[in-house]
Amino acid sequence: MKTFPHALAAMAVFATSISALAYDPKATIADLDARLAKIGAAKLEGTDTLAGKTVPAIYFGERKINNYDVVDAVRKAHSATATVFVKDGEEFVRVSTNVLTPEGKRGIGTQLARNAAYAAVSQGQQYCGPIDVLGTAFDACYNPIKDAGGKIIGVSYIGHKK
Repeated sequence: MKTFPHALAAMAVFATSISALAYDPKATIADLDARLAKIGAAKLEGTDTLAGKTVPAIYFGERKINNYDVVDAVRKAHSATATVFVKDGEEFVRVSTNVLTPEGKRGIGTQLARNAAYAAVSQGQQYCGPIDVLGTAFDACYNPIKDAGGKIIGVSYIGHKK
């Protein structure tokens, strides 16, 4: 039986390219942000109660983000964790997430840790790099979410488990 080393090498390169694309944090965060923007402009309106705590309610267009369809779609498309945080004072609180706690529940109501990502998004900048999310290591990206006036009102996050 003859082998085709060039064809096999090309297939390996192609498979590596597909794998790299599938786990590109910057492409994944761009997809999450595009999905949210398609719903409408980000804004805060009223309040929401999460894990017994009252926080500002974050909307995209007329839709309050307190469900899981967008973050779960990102998990399905990219095998990634995804979260939308709302800014509450100096904290960012998870309002929609597929990140699980050690008990296996969605991490709703938990706060973004005071880490490099927190520092970057608080200054209106993107953070992409290694991060610990509720005890698990990820290659992650975080983007500030701004309202129409440019005020930071939340954060979008994606992570690929290391």
